[in-house]
Amino acid sequence: MMRVWSHVGFLLCVALATFAQNTTGFAFGLLLLGLTGLLQLAPVETVANVSSILTLINAFVLLRRRPALAPKLLALILGCSLLGVVAGVELLGLLGAHERDLLQLALGVTIVLCSFLLVVQSRHLERLSGWLSFSGFAGLSGIMGGLFSSAGPPLVYQLYRQPLAAHVVRDTLIVVFALNALLRLGLQSYAGRLEASAGYLALEAAPVVFALTWYMRRRPPAIKARTLRIGVFVLLLLAGVSLVMRPLLSIHF
Repeated sequence: MMRVWSHVGFLLCVALATFAQNTTGFAFGLLLLGLTGLLQLAPVETVANVSSILTLINAFVLLRRRPALAPKLLALILGCSLLGVVAGVELLGLLGAHERDLLQLALGVTIVLCSFLLVVQSRHLERLSGWLSFSGFAGLSGIMGGLFSSAGPPLVYQLYRQPLAAHVVRDTLIVVFALNALLRLGLQSYAGRLEASAGYLALEAAPVVFALTWYMRRRPPAIKARTLRIGVFVLLLLAGVSLVMRPLLSIHF
């Protein structure tokens, strides 16, 4: 059971992850998993389930109007990403029970790699990418979503390069991530890996997410986007490297 200071630390991690999400467009799940793993506040599997629940709740609030979508593109992305979620959850089942150190190592490597997407300046394409490119990015995002409930970086990177309106990209990402989260929660529940503690933590964190998002929309931070991205990059990099080093240092040669 988490102590009082652990709950306070968890809510601070949620606040920091929400701040990053609202300023960069992604990184909520990765930063929440990285920071809570670094501080050892809760198991990776539990925090991943919390992230899925919060993603679903947040999407419900954001999509009260009819979303702007490109139906054919959405169908392709959804099909590949949902298959990826199934594969990711299956991998989680294989790793979660006996290979916790390996799971933590994989999370750390993923966070380190994805942190660089924050500072990479992607070139805007003149023509829409082909179906194979979208399939690959969507499948990879789905696998990440199934494993860690952090599907964002690959698909965000792919979509924001496309000649699409910003609101179409935003609504597409919200819908895809919400349905990925719903499928992941369903699979986790069916497998008996959705703990009651994840629900309690999500309820605990939801007011922080909503309040901070509401405040930041009314009063956006007076900091350059580039500066914020570099700050989040540093946090992700430190958390990722720490998560990678911990299981490696525990190996006895």
